Amino acid sequence: MNDEHLPHEVVLAIRRVLEVQPTEEVDRLDSLSEKFDAVEILNDFFPDEASLAHLDAVSTRLKETQEELQKEIDALQAELRVSQDPERMSTIQEMISDLLLQMSLIREKATESEAVVRNITKDIQVLDLAKKNLITSMTVMKRLQMLVNAITQLEELMQEKQYKEVAQTLAAIKEISSSFKSYSTVPRINRIYKRIQEIQNQLRTQLDADFDSFFVQDTKNPIKPALIADACLVIDVIGPDARMHLVERYVNLELKEYRRIFRTNDEAGQLDNVSRRYAWFRRLLQTHEIEQGRVFPAEWKVGWHLLAKFAEITRDDVTTLLTKAGSNLTVKSLLDNLAITTEFEQGMSKKWATPFKDILKATDNPQSEPGKPISAAFEPHMGIFVDAQDKVLADMLAPHRKPKTNKPGAVQPTRASSETPAAAPGATAVATEDPTAPPMTVLPSSTDLFLFYGQSLEQCAKLSTGQALFDLCTLHKKWLRIYAGIPAAASRKSTESRVDPDLLKQTCLLINTADYCQTTASELEEKIKEKINPEFKEKVTFQVECELFVSAISTAINVILREFEINCDPAFLTLSRTQWSTINQVSGPSPYTGELVKAAEQVVETIKPLIEQKKYLKNIFDKASSIILVKFTNSLVRSRPLKEIGAEQLLIDLQTIKAFLVKMPGENLASTSYTKSLAKTTQRLEALLKVIVTPVDPPEGFALNYTLLIGDAASFNFQKILDLKGTPKATQRSLHDAFDVITSTKTDLGSNSFLSSLDMDPPTTGHAGGSLVSPGASRIALPIGGAGEGIFASMTGPGPSGPSTGSSASGGAAGGAPDGHKREVFSDFRRFVSFGLRKDTSGGPS
Repeated sequence: MNDEHLPHEVVLAIRRVLEVQPTEEVDRLDSLSEKFDAVEILNDFFPDEASLAHLDAVSTRLKETQEELQKEIDALQAELRVSQDPERMSTIQEMISDLLLQMSLIREKATESEAVVRNITKDIQVLDLAKKNLITSMTVMKRLQMLVNAITQLEELMQEKQYKEVAQTLAAIKEISSSFKSYSTVPRINRIYKRIQEIQNQLRTQLDADFDSFFVQDTKNPIKPALIADACLVIDVIGPDARMHLVERYVNLELKEYRRIFRTNDEAGQLDNVSRRYAWFRRLLQTHEIEQGRVFPAEWKVGWHLLAKFAEITRDDVTTLLTKAGSNLTVKSLLDNLAITTEFEQGMSKKWATPFKDILKATDNPQSEPGKPISAAFEPHMGIFVDAQDKVLADMLAPHRKPKTNKPGAVQPTRASSETPAAAPGATAVATEDPTAPPMTVLPSSTDLFLFYGQSLEQCAKLSTGQALFDLCTLHKKWLRIYAGIPAAASRKSTESRVDPDLLKQTCLLINTADYCQTTASELEEKIKEKINPEFKEKVTFQVECELFVSAISTAINVILREFEINCDPAFLTLSRTQWSTINQVSGPSPYTGELVKAAEQVVETIKPLIEQKKYLKNIFDKASSIILVKFTNSLVRSRPLKEIGAEQLLIDLQTIKAFLVKMPGENLASTSYTKSLAKTTQRLEALLKVIVTPVDPPEGFALNYTLLIGDAASFNFQKILDLKGTPKATQRSLHDAFDVITSTKTDLGSNSFLSSLDMDPPTTGHAGGSLVSPGASRIALPIGGAGEGIFASMTGPGPSGPSTGSSASGGAAGGAPDGHKREVFSDFRRFVSFGLRKDTSGGPS
C-alpha cells in the first residue's frame, strides 16, 4: 500500500488492523506509481558496465521478491474473505440496535424523573414566592408607618420651631418617601405624597416669615441667630431653589438702601461719587460678616452673592452715567473712576483669594450678565484714553517730524536738542557734545518713544485687557510707522571724492536706532500678547513695522557703502590710467595701493566703534570687500594692455590689497565664509594675471598654461586674455592654432569659466557684475527700501552706480540681540533705557 498521501494516524490504524510491522529495509519497488521510470531503476541496479556481470544474481533476486509479493497477496485475500463473513456483520448490526434501544429507554426515564421532581417542589416554590411577597409587604408597611409617624412628628416640630430636628426629620421623610415612587398610583400613597408637599410649602412660608423677622430685627419679638442658623439647615434639605430664593431676598433687602441713596439722578449717584459707592458696600459687607452673615453656612457664599448683585447694579448705573456724560467725559474722570473700580475689584478678589470674574460666575443668575465685572462698563469709552495717548505721542514727536512747509528736495533742518547728532550734514552737533560723555548709541527719541509705550501699556493693561488694549496696540503701530518715516539725515551735499565723517557717524547712529526699534517692537508685540485677552492675541502683530526698520537698516548700509566707494574711487582711477605696457621692471607695491588702503581704513575705523550689532558690520565688510575686488577688476580691464611686466606688478598690488582685506574686519568679525570667499575671488584674479605674465613664445606653452590656470576650452575667453595682454594681431593666429590643438586633446575642459562673465568694457563707476568676483555670504538679510520708506526718509542710498547690497544669503534683520541673547526691554520700566545707551538729559520729549 502506498501511504505517502494518507494521514499518519490513519496509517498507524491500518497497520494495527492488518498487523503490519514497519521494517527498516526500504525496497526500491515500493515507490511504484504512474510515474514509474524503469530506466532509473535499472540504472540503480546496473550503474556501470562492470555491474552487468551480476545480471543473473539480480534476476534471481527479483524472482524471489515476486514470489514473496504473491504470497503476501494471497494471505491478504484470504484474510479479507474471513473479515467479510455475512454472519459476523449481522451480529454487529444487532448489537447496534440494542444500544439505540437502551438509549431511548434512558431518555424516557429521565423525562419521568423530571416530572416527578417538579410535582414535589411545586408547593415549595409557591411558599417561597408567598414568603418573598410577605416580607416585601411587611417592609413597605413598616416604612409607611415610619413615614406617617415622621410626618406627624414633623408637624409637631414645625409648631415648636425646633428647626434642627425639623431638618433631620424632613431629610428622613424625603429619603423614605423616595422608596414609594413605584407605588405612587396607590391612593393612600398618593395622599401621603400630597401631604408631604403641603408640609414643605407650609414650612417654606414659616421660614420666610422667620427670616424676614430676623432681617428686620423687630425689637419687640427678636429672633435668635441660633434659630436662623438651624433654619438654614432646613433650607438646605428643602433644596437649592429654596436656598437661592432666600439668598436673593436677603441680598435685595440689604441693597435696597443702596438703590435709594445712589440713584443716577441724585447727587450721590453721580460719576464723581463712584468711590462713595464702594465705601458704602465695604461697610455693608463688614456689617454682614459681623451680624446677619454669621448665621448663613459658609458654603452658601452669601457675601459673594451680595458682591455680585452690587456689581450688577453698579455696572448698570455707571454705564448710564458714562453714556449721559457723552462728550463731556474727560480722560482724567474716566481713568480715575476706572482705577477706583479696578482697585475695588482687586480688593474683593484679594479678600476671598478668588478672581473677581470667578466670584461672579459662581453666583451666576440667568437673568443677569454672568461674569461681567463693573469695570466692563468703562470698556466702550476707553477710546478717550487711546485718543489722549495719540495726542501725547503727536506732541512728543512733533519737534522731530518733517515740517510740511518744506519743499521737495530742500535740506531738512536739524533735529531738536535731544537728537542733535542726527542733524543734517555739515552740522557739528556730534563734535559739540560733551567730550567726557560717552558717545550716543541710539537716538534718545527712540528710547523716549518706547519708554512711553511701556508706561501706557502697563497703565492700560491695569484698566482693560480687551478692545482698549488692542486699540492702543494699533495706535503704537501707527506711531512706529510715523517714526520710521521721520527725516533725520540728508545725503551728500556735493560730489566731492572724500568721505564725510559726520554722515558716517549719523548713519551708524541710525543703524543702531533702527535695530533698537525693530528689536524692541518685537518685544513690545510679545508683551502685548501676554496681557491682552485671548480673542485679540492672534491679531497683534508688528511685522510690517519691523520690516520698515529693517528696510531702514538696509538703506543706511547702502549709504555707508556708497561713502566707502567714493573714498576709494581716486585710487582705482589712478589704477585705470596707469600705462602698464611702459613698465620695464617690477618694484614694490604701486603707490595707489597705499592710497586705497588708507581710504578704506578711514571708513572702516570710523564705523567699527559706532555700530553696535556685529551682524551689520559683517554685512558691510562682505560688501566692501566685493566693492574693492570688483573695482580692481574693472580698473584692470580698462587699463589694458598689461603686458607681462605690468601683469606681474599687478600681482604684487593684488597681494597688498588681499592682505588688507584679510585684516579689514578684525579678529572678532572675521568669519570663515568671508575668508573663503576672499580667497576664491583673489585666486581667480591671480590666475588671470599669471596667464598674462606667461610669455607667448612658444605658443604651445602659453596655451597649455592657460588651460591649466583657467580651465576651459572657450576661444572667446582665450581671446579676452590676449586682449588684456595686448598681444599683436599677427601673433594671435598662431596662439589660437596652438590653443585649438591642445584643447582638442583635453576632453575634460569645460566650455566656460569665470572669464565668461568678465566684462571687457566695464563702466567707469560703480559695480560691474560677473562671476569673477563673488562677494562674501552675508549673514543677514537686508531688503532695500526706497529713500522715503526707511526710518529716516531723507537719507538717500547709493545711486544707480552705487554698490548693491541686494538680498543676503541667510538670516533676517529682524533678529534680536547678538549671540542669541534676548534683551528684555520691558522687564523693568523704571530702568527701561537699555542697549547701552545714555539718556540725553538736555531736553527732548519725555
